[in-house]
Amino acid sequence: MLCLAAGAVAASLAIESFTLSWMHSIEKIRWEEDWRIEAGALVLTEARIRGTGAGMEPPDGSVLKRGVWHYRPAVPPQKLVRLAHSPYTTGYELCVNGRCRPLADHLPGIDNSAVIELRECAP
Repeated sequence: MLCLAAGAVAASLAIESFTLSWMHSIEKIRWEEDWRIEAGALVLTEARIRGTGAGMEPPDGSVLKRGVWHYRPAVPPQKLVRLAHSPYTTGYELCVNGRCRPLADHLPGIDNSAVIELRECAP
C-alpha cells in the first residue's frame, strides 16, 4: 500500500506499483519513473525520457525505443520519496494501470508549495 502525505493531509492507495510522471518545467518534455513497493521501500525499476533538451541528456546505457529513451536508474530502494508541489510548474502525475491523474488530487487541500512524501504504509 502506498502512503501519501503533505503536511497534515494524508491518503493511502491500495497499490503495489505505480508510475510517477512530470513535465520538465523549461523544455516541456515528459519524464516517467516506474516504482514498485517492496519490503518496506519504494524500488525504482525503470525510467523514461520522452525527448532531450538542455541538461536532459539520457544517461549512459539508455535505449531509444519509438522516440522514448528507456533506462534503469542506479538508485537504491527508498524508504521515503519527497516531491516539491509548486504553483510555478506542472504538477506530478501518479499513474496506476495506465490511468494517470494529478498527484495533488489524492491530497485535496494541500498548500501550493507543499512537499509531498511517498512511502510504503506501515503494516
